[in-house]
Amino acid sequence: MKKHLLLLLLSSFIFNSAAQGTDPLRTTDFEAQEIWVDSIANGMSLDEKIGQLFMVQAYANSDEKHQESVIEMISKYHVGGLIFMQGSPKKQASLTNKYQATAKVPLLIGFDGEWGLDMRLKNTYRFPWNMTLGAIRDNTLVKKFGQHLGQHAKRIGIHINFAPVIDINVNPENPIIGNRSFGENKINVTEKAIAFIKGMQGEGVLANGKHFPGHGDTASDSHHTLPLLNFDKARLDSIELYPYKKTFDAGLTSVMTAHLNIPSLEPDINLPTSLSKNVVTNLLQGQLGFQGLIITDGLNMKGAANYASSAEINVAAIVAGNDILLIPQEISASILLIKEALNSGELTQKRIDFSVRKILKAKYWAGLHRYQPIVLENIVEALNRKEDEVLHRALVKNSLTLLKSTAAVVPIRNLDSQKIAYVKLGDAENDAHVNMLKNYAEITVVSDTSLKGIVEKLKPFDLVIIGFHKSNANPWKSYKFTKKELRWLHGIAKKNTVILEVFASPYSLLKVKSFKNIEGVMVSYQNSKLAQEISAQLLFGAIGAKGKLPVSIGTNFKEGSGITNTDLSRFEYTIPEAVGMSSYKLALLDKIADTIITEEMAPGFQILVAKNGKVVLQKSYGYHTQNKIKKVKNTDLYDVASLTKILATLPLLMKAEEEQRISLTDEVADMLPRFRNTNKAGITVKEMLSHTAQLKAWIPFYKATQDSLTGENLSSYYRTIKSKEYGTKVAENLFLKSNYKDSIYKYIARADQREETGYKYSDLGYYLLKEVLENTYKKPLNTLVDAYFYQPLGANRTGYLPLEHFSKKDIVPTEKDNYYRNQLLQGNVHDMGAAMLGGVGGHAGVFANANDVGKIMQLYLQKGFYGGKRYLKSETINKFNQRYFSDEKVRRGLGFDKPQLDPEVKATCGCVSEESFGHSGFTGTYAWADPISGLVYVFLSNRVYPDMENRGLIERNMRTKIQQVLQDAILD
Repeated sequence: MKKHLLLLLLSSFIFNSAAQGTDPLRTTDFEAQEIWVDSIANGMSLDEKIGQLFMVQAYANSDEKHQESVIEMISKYHVGGLIFMQGSPKKQASLTNKYQATAKVPLLIGFDGEWGLDMRLKNTYRFPWNMTLGAIRDNTLVKKFGQHLGQHAKRIGIHINFAPVIDINVNPENPIIGNRSFGENKINVTEKAIAFIKGMQGEGVLANGKHFPGHGDTASDSHHTLPLLNFDKARLDSIELYPYKKTFDAGLTSVMTAHLNIPSLEPDINLPTSLSKNVVTNLLQGQLGFQGLIITDGLNMKGAANYASSAEINVAAIVAGNDILLIPQEISASILLIKEALNSGELTQKRIDFSVRKILKAKYWAGLHRYQPIVLENIVEALNRKEDEVLHRALVKNSLTLLKSTAAVVPIRNLDSQKIAYVKLGDAENDAHVNMLKNYAEITVVSDTSLKGIVEKLKPFDLVIIGFHKSNANPWKSYKFTKKELRWLHGIAKKNTVILEVFASPYSLLKVKSFKNIEGVMVSYQNSKLAQEISAQLLFGAIGAKGKLPVSIGTNFKEGSGITNTDLSRFEYTIPEAVGMSSYKLALLDKIADTIITEEMAPGFQILVAKNGKVVLQKSYGYHTQNKIKKVKNTDLYDVASLTKILATLPLLMKAEEEQRISLTDEVADMLPRFRNTNKAGITVKEMLSHTAQLKAWIPFYKATQDSLTGENLSSYYRTIKSKEYGTKVAENLFLKSNYKDSIYKYIARADQREETGYKYSDLGYYLLKEVLENTYKKPLNTLVDAYFYQPLGANRTGYLPLEHFSKKDIVPTEKDNYYRNQLLQGNVHDMGAAMLGGVGGHAGVFANANDVGKIMQLYLQKGFYGGKRYLKSETINKFNQRYFSDEKVRRGLGFDKPQLDPEVKATCGCVSEESFGHSGFTGTYAWADPISGLVYVFLSNRVYPDMENRGLIERNMRTKIQQVLQDAILD
């Protein structure tokens, strides 16, 4: 007897201890809260109190008839809350104001926004699903997600957001939870849920833990039937209930009860847990001590609706212990039946008052005691902020999960020795991914109608990236491989080195029988545009891998798996706000672009802006020519003119200086013996690079090959057909005598030196440096710079002689030459001297797009390191990026241009640091890097179209005006 009494007292102590949880709805000013609740509750009629228990549906995309029905619900039946379903932000806000104005007691506005308001409302922001967030290790990011979602909800007048889902997704075949869950690990799920709850509730929006007591291990959908969870209480307590107990301690304000069949909790197998007093009152409120709002799942769902009539279900839900009936049906009949239950004693006035007071406390908690109508102005903009995208990008970056990387296949290195193909599997779009991949390397998209055909096409490739893309429309979309796709995956992997990227649920990998032949496996979780872009960046080492798998994939990859690695210091592509710049201020560039194009300073151009290694603007404006037929694309190539000096000659010269093959004090006579007895003999490398060698600015070599009277090219120098004797291609169908190169160097040798000392910009030194470098390395300059720099960097759209490597349509025309080559120059170098050297000059000849020029400038900014490889020593960059003749008022470094010393000279905007460096080009190009601000700025244009007399871009300093805009866009 004593033993039984002891057990009874012990169990009573445990029950009471659990039941004495804190009240999450109690505010810090609880005395004022109680006064407000009393003032409202004491003035209510029974009908008004019953009405508070209903939260009915409201659609923001519906007609007047629906609106009238909602108004009737409010005015006639006194419903206490609305749950908005579909529509647009402005319409919902407008209707909310209208409905609130109708209500005697402010309405509690609910919403299903698990991954953002986009779950129900168009033109609002979509964040990642919970499964994606489950892969993140840094829970402060999840808290920020909760904060942002809370801010959005608050802005549009939502008081309770039915999130987060805290079901533990133990069952991979769960048809309704799946991607909506943070994963299978109860601790991870709980930590994520708490972070989200604190974030959202910190913004004054009630959170809602769902679906109690746990929907994660079901094989059916409660929207359509009553799912069965046939587990004992011990299992439920250790898994399903774990996150609820912890979130209650963390202050969760509300819970949603699920429509489930759990025999161990409710013996009546036909009674859903949402309608079970054993579950809602005894377990949730009694044993677990939850004092917050208890809300049913939608009562229109088959899991509940099949139990009885709608009115009977509504009464049963109240009897069970729920406070709010979500999407109840038959409101009028339900009110009558509730009154009958009160008369019969099945319900008591005290029971009704208990829920009403909780609802009113929740309304006070959400700020409805000082209700103000929603401000409609700029509401769409407020729900789609730049800071939302910054957070979204951070969430995706931190979620991407690298599961396998045999021989460190990820990140991809050695771009100069790998031919890379991309194969798409799945039925969703993949353009964003492929386009981003192509920012890093040459990627060939390969497809075929048969496995045999595609395997044959893939033979020449060293690496195959396989992207599995499935719909990102919602978390319930199919994510599985087809049998055909699995055959293709294994067939390709058997013959090739493969990286598999999964833009779908990680559960898709369950159907992959073996990963033996798949060298790399990465889970990106979703097929959103950002996921596609950021995944490509991870593959190439722009960012490191951080994510951990939130669910197990059979025995192949356990929950928590994930390889972490560091980035390779390659360009990352993001938005200005991610690096502390303003998109709003950068929008001024569009106006400047319009001026440039409208006033025909250039037909079109490319701009690239990067800060701290992150590209924040990569944009093309205008057309190839002024006929406005072909728009400029980011991949198009421009003749970069004198940027060649710092993109080709200078990096190779730096390398040679490091290797002690060339010294800055070496003299021309020592390097080029033919100049020993000339006035160039004593010129040093340093003087040539600083433009203090007293050389002429340039020599029009081509004029010596023309009739002095007519200006026609002399037949003794040119042919229209290439031959051994006439083998130097100057332009299309125009070939110069092969030995004329020697004449060019003779002209340079014989040319008078300038009498004045000091600075004078000259191309001639770079003719000499080209010869020196080619003699030193025994190879042509174009071959050398391509092998040592462009190919390893992934600057695959940069180089000399572009017509040998690219389609003509991808090359922007430069000038309508009517003075020498007498044709439209497109793919043949504009500079006449470089053309007479066969298109390869030390001073001109390189063609590139802005993206590749940016990579080389970033290489300099990173002190010679890029993409996991050191190309040049830090001290070498420092040595070349300084002035050696500043006492003589020479602004130039070695090869690099530097900010002006004379304020009348506009080499820069005057707003960059003294440590900055760059160069400009005659064709309307400009590249500048600033170690202090971290900015890289590239501008490529064909301002010499239609001819070089088009000087508006230069005379009006448009390139440096843009530079000023960039500097001004940096936020303090």
